[in-house]
Amino acid sequence: MLDVTNYRTRLQYEISMDPASPTSRTLLYAVARLHYEKDLSQRQIAEQMQISTATVSRLIKRAREEGIVRIEIGEFVGTDELAEQLREALGLAHVAIAQSAPNPGAMAAIADPVGQLLRKTGLGAGSVLGLGWGRTIWEVIQIGLPQIHGVTTVPLCGGIPEAAAHFQVGEMVRLAATQLGGTPKFLHVPYLLADETRKALTKDPRIRESLELWDRLDTVIVGVGRPHGGASSTTDVSLTPKDAAIDHAAGDVLLRYFDATGRRVHWQEERMLVAIEPKQLLKVPFRIGAAVSGAKAISIVGAARSGLINALATDTSTAAHILQIARAE
Repeated sequence: MLDVTNYRTRLQYEISMDPASPTSRTLLYAVARLHYEKDLSQRQIAEQMQISTATVSRLIKRAREEGIVRIEIGEFVGTDELAEQLREALGLAHVAIAQSAPNPGAMAAIADPVGQLLRKTGLGAGSVLGLGWGRTIWEVIQIGLPQIHGVTTVPLCGGIPEAAAHFQVGEMVRLAATQLGGTPKFLHVPYLLADETRKALTKDPRIRESLELWDRLDTVIVGVGRPHGGASSTTDVSLTPKDAAIDHAAGDVLLRYFDATGRRVHWQEERMLVAIEPKQLLKVPFRIGAAVSGAKAISIVGAARSGLINALATDTSTAAHILQIARAE
């Protein structure tokens, strides 16, 4: 039968006299794993291994000194610093970042950054705010926009014939106006129209009034679409043009596609699109892109380089992915 008292005494003696002995090294690893991997306290380890807590403490200290255990504290980068890095990397005017949140709340988490950016725009009575569609914008609006009274909200495209809430740009325009304390304007036409039909409908004073607001926009909030081809393809496949020309596009803003360098990628029926023209969009002082997820990182890079957005609301995880892409080039 093992004499535990004598065994402990011999073990502690061997540890103190010969730190390089096999028994001592084995014990170092065992104690280190119990403490750092199993999260046991020194007292619990001492009880389990039938040695003193003082011995456990010495073993843990030696494990660190000998490099068996390496404790690294990552450099903390606050959201403001990360936003500045992202702004410089992409050449954007403004960036606001939220701490990443687990799904399904990741999109809603950037409501605060969107609000921060809106407050910087100088929007006020008589200002015009344009809205795109998409899951992120829908989730942001469910959380709410800051009160900025007297703002007119307008859709940046015609109606999309899909049932999902995030396609209902008119409803988003209405909700945004309610939250801001402003007035909504609607565009009661489909997002795709033949030339002849478009010419006829734009003669309607109510439709023309909304379209003319696109030349008076002070700020827009738009989503950024994911890459078109392969496993990263957008989940809204019903809305994606079936055109090989955009198979290698990096992403889109309002179905205006671009590659990773920001160069526009045109598709065959783009002329039928009832949406703000890129040349109109580029004249808007604040063009806020709202987007999250690592899968969209290359899309956000392309959107920024295209100029279709000049401000970004995102989260820390997405920002890290974007910086990785930007710095690798």
